Amino acid sequence: MEQIMPFIQDVGFPIAVTFYLLYRIETKLDGVIQSIQTLPEKMRES
Repeated sequence: MEQIMPFIQDVGFPIAVTFYLLYRIETKLDGVIQSIQTLPEKMRES
């Protein structure tokens, strides 16, 4: 147990940052997907 605690403390912060960045990327990807899906409609209007 004594060996696991420092490992969790060292790895916990990078995992939290990774999840935060993945969440931010997911929201941006949703915007990109929506733009790609509406692109054919916008090209027909031109």
